[in-house]
Amino acid sequence: MGPILSAIHVLIIEDTRDLAANLIDYLGGCGHTVDTAMDGVTGLRMVLTGEFDAIVLDLGLPGMDGTQVCEELRKAGCTVPVVMLTGRGDLEQRVEGLELGADDYLVKPVALRELEARLRALVRRATAGAHAPVLQVGDLALDERTMSVTRAQLPITRTRRDYELLRALMRASPAVVSRARLERALWGDEPPNTDALRTHIHTLRRAIDKPFEHKLLHTVHAFGYRLAADDALSR
Repeated sequence: MGPILSAIHVLIIEDTRDLAANLIDYLGGCGHTVDTAMDGVTGLRMVLTGEFDAIVLDLGLPGMDGTQVCEELRKAGCTVPVVMLTGRGDLEQRVEGLELGADDYLVKPVALRELEARLRALVRRATAGAHAPVLQVGDLALDERTMSVTRAQLPITRTRRDYELLRALMRASPAVVSRARLERALWGDEPPNTDALRTHIHTLRRAIDKPFEHKLLHTVHAFGYRLAADDALSR
């Protein structure tokens, strides 16, 4: 195995004992501390009462499944990075997992070396984000301390809701963010009945993209929106 870049504390929420044992052996051999839960309810309780750097979460769990666990964690304000495991590999299922608040997604059978590398990358990104309040996507920057937005160092004028919309997209970048998740970010549990989100997307796109040749805000048909320097998932 390669050199240990940093040891992390991982919680594995997985009901398949053989897979859980393989993950424990491999991650432990990489120098990481590993705890396990065999069902969603136990895993959720462990996360909310403990301190973990990352979570490996199986989608198909007994009782409370992985989607419910992830939703409850995010509702509780938990920002621990989550890698979701599932046997389903099509685009719709990948997007669904990311919409629910997962940070990454792997399809079984899992390549252990890749999983470990992704966990370390997510923890590095989360740690850096905690100390760097400036979000950056391409030449677009949002300073959370001053609530200022610039692109190519030019100031971008925006309303409060447009700022919240942009921040949600930048925090998730390059992942796709569903309409429902964006509506919750802007209006909580009481989104307006009108198609207000589409109006805000239009206004935001006009502010951050229209004056520039390279577009950052992409529509992913039937799923939502993503802010990224590429448009690989756009339709």
